[in-house]
Order: sequence, then structure tokens, then C-alpha cells
Amino acid sequence: MTIAQWLKQAAHQLREIGIDTARLDAEVILAHTIRQSRTFLHAHGDDDLDDRQQEIADARLLLRLDRVPVAYIIGHKEFYGRRFTVNTATLIPRPESEAIIESLKEIIPPAIAMIQPAWRLVDVGTGSGALGITAKLEVPELDVTLLDVSRHALTVAENNARQLNATVTILQSDLLDNCPFQADIILANLPYVDRSWGRSPETKHEPELALFADDNGLALINRLLNEAPGRLNHGGYLILEADLTQHEEIIKSAKTTSFELVRTNGYCVTLKFI
Repeated sequence: MTIAQWLKQAAHQLREIGIDTARLDAEVILAHTIRQSRTFLHAHGDDDLDDRQQEIADARLLLRLDRVPVAYIIGHKEFYGRRFTVNTATLIPRPESEAIIESLKEIIPPAIAMIQPAWRLVDVGTGSGALGITAKLEVPELDVTLLDVSRHALTVAENNARQLNATVTILQSDLLDNCPFQADIILANLPYVDRSWGRSPETKHEPELALFADDNGLALINRLLNEAPGRLNHGGYLILEADLTQHEEIIKSAKTTSFELVRTNGYCVTLKFI
């Protein structure tokens, strides 16, 4: 079977079960399998796949047909222009979460390199480490700590920090329980999906611990809003991700724990501790 033939039949099968990105997914799977770029596939459509390549590609296609996310199949996901390793111990980084990094960069003082001691940033519920590691690489002057309740997730985050040469501290903690210091910035993309919500079939393969929360998805966010004042310096910031339908309630709750709204940006809510 040629590259073009495999892509055509794979895309057809994916399209048949309602996957909108059928052709793209087929190309990513095959490119990963034969260790070439998607551009290579376009230029070498008449090349034959050997038996082993086709066997591996077919096995990966079956996973995708079972709605396993492509990122889990190939083992990585791009976030803010960098490649992060992912597995089923962590959520897959989403493009909308990049708004947290944009919001972070907006609140960083221009002369942060002159501030001593360095500003401390804590990424709560770090998962793959995408937010905290990206924060460190984008703003190297920050002192960054990654927290997660899952030891398996922290192993993934540690590997990503090593691969991307990001110097961060990694601690196991249930939200801020084991945070040993006062922070200047807290980032948090916590579980905020209520189990009653409609969602894509792909999410059944992601860790429930990192996806779902009680109380209309706000249980952990509300808990963090109560814990954060004890771990934030006055004038510090809390940057959260949540569904757009949850923002109004989050902002209302935040005011009761001495936070004021700085701005919203997509799914991101930036709060200042006053």
C-alpha cells in the first residue's frame, strides 16, 4: 500500500465516525509512524509502506477510531510553540490554555530582572507541566514551582522540564496544602468540568481526576479561592482557567476572599489579591 492509499482509507474511516479532523489525524499518525514530516507525505504519496510500517500505522488508526486522542497515540502535544510529552496520567494541553501565559506576561513588571528576591510562581494542578514550564521559559526570572496531587503526573512534568531545560521545583501537593512559601503568582488550570455536561468522546480517555469537579465544576476552584489568600503575597495574582459560563460566579466568589478582577481573556480569569 502506498502512502497516499493509506491516508485515503484512514481518513475515510475517521470521517465515517464523525471526526472532523480526519485527514489531519491520518497524516499525523502516519508521519509519526514512519518518522517523517507531513510535508514528506505530501511529496511522496506514491512511496510504498513496508509491512511493519503499515502494521503499526493500522494499530494506531484503530486507537483513533476508538476516539483515543491523537496526542496520546503519538505521545506529545504542542503548547506555546514547544513539544510536551503527554500520557494518560495527564490532561492534554489545550490551545485555549495559552491565554493564561499571555495574561501572565501582561502582569509581569518590565524590570522584573531587577526585583530581588525573585517573584515566586506556583502552578497548581500542573499535570504535564505545560503552564509552569512555559512560564519559566518565557520569563526566566521567575522562581517556578509545580504542584500536583498525582505522582504520575509529576513524573511527566519532571520529564518535560528536563527535556525543555526548564529549572523548576516539583512538589506533590493537594492544591496548596504542601506549598512551603508565599507566592507572588498562582496559575491554576484545575478540573472544572461537571459530569452532567456534554463533552467529546475523546475525554473518556483522559484522567477523571484532572477533568471533573463537583458543584457544577467549581468545587476545586472555590477551594483554591479560599486557600490562595494564605499563600499569596498582597498584590499578588491568581490566574485561573474555567468555562465561560463559570466566570461570573468565580468573580463573585473571589470578591469574598479579597480578590479583585483584573481581566478576563478567553477562558482565563486574572485576579489580584488586595
